[in-house]
Amino acid sequence: MSRVWRPRRKQPDNPESTGPMIPDDLWVKCERCRELIYVREFERQLYVCPRCGYHARLTAQQRIATLVDHNTFTAWDTDLITGDPLQFVALGESYREKARQTAQRIGENEALVTGQGSICGVPVAIAVTEFRFFGASMGAVFGEKLVRLVERACERRLPVVTVSSSGGARMQEGAVALMQLARTIAAFRRLTDQQLPHIAVLVDPCYGGVTASYATSADVIFAEPGAMIGFAGPRVIEQVTRQKLPKGFQTAEFLLAHGMIDAVVQRRELPQRIATVISVLQGNRQKAKERPVVEGITQ
Repeated sequence: MSRVWRPRRKQPDNPESTGPMIPDDLWVKCERCRELIYVREFERQLYVCPRCGYHARLTAQQRIATLVDHNTFTAWDTDLITGDPLQFVALGESYREKARQTAQRIGENEALVTGQGSICGVPVAIAVTEFRFFGASMGAVFGEKLVRLVERACERRLPVVTVSSSGGARMQEGAVALMQLARTIAAFRRLTDQQLPHIAVLVDPCYGGVTASYATSADVIFAEPGAMIGFAGPRVIEQVTRQKLPKGFQTAEFLLAHGMIDAVVQRRELPQRIATVISVLQGNRQKAKERPVVEGITQ
């Protein structure tokens, strides 16, 4: 969503005056229909445009707030920090320093946030990507956190929910990043052997190695409306194949029509759908509860 800024009203000449000022940041513009939306209304709608239904991107913490029951989330492995196995430098700046600055700016040490919580009363282990951290690309620490999450889920007999939005493997870590594809798949195989379900939620955009690994190997795959999902981008595919792609190619709706995902689910409905599916897969051992309506999330 593009932000619409309104200038503050000029301060009165009297510095002690407490007259009203026009607050900044009252409106946002929908990236699809370009309509202005009042910020508070946008938050109440969980950052979904009330006019055209466009699902704007969320931070990892906002995503957790929409899915996990209030005050039930406990974060895991927050102390793991991105390394620099290749001593990568680009444009005179080291990868390690760029990662440090990014972590300081967004408040997350990596592109994956993991932990335990409840969704509609059903205990789960959950992993959510943070797109602001190098496009939520998968590196060594990303893979390590995901593997540890699966191991804890097996120990505690918890189903796993993953929410994925990513650009793929992290180029600054080269082959080390590519190894995480096989590593995460192997971890989730252990989850399958324990007969514990994995529910994947794909959100815009989800590409590259994440799509090609754990995100699409789940027992049930949901996606938000309009989410772009694939391996390579449409432009690259058109250049390689020299063919015009069909309308809506790589959207969640296109993938649903071609059997690649199981359902396209509105953001507000995701918690109940996830909890219900887990309950069914676990033989109703953990029956999903009705969740109170989420009134909104803060930025």
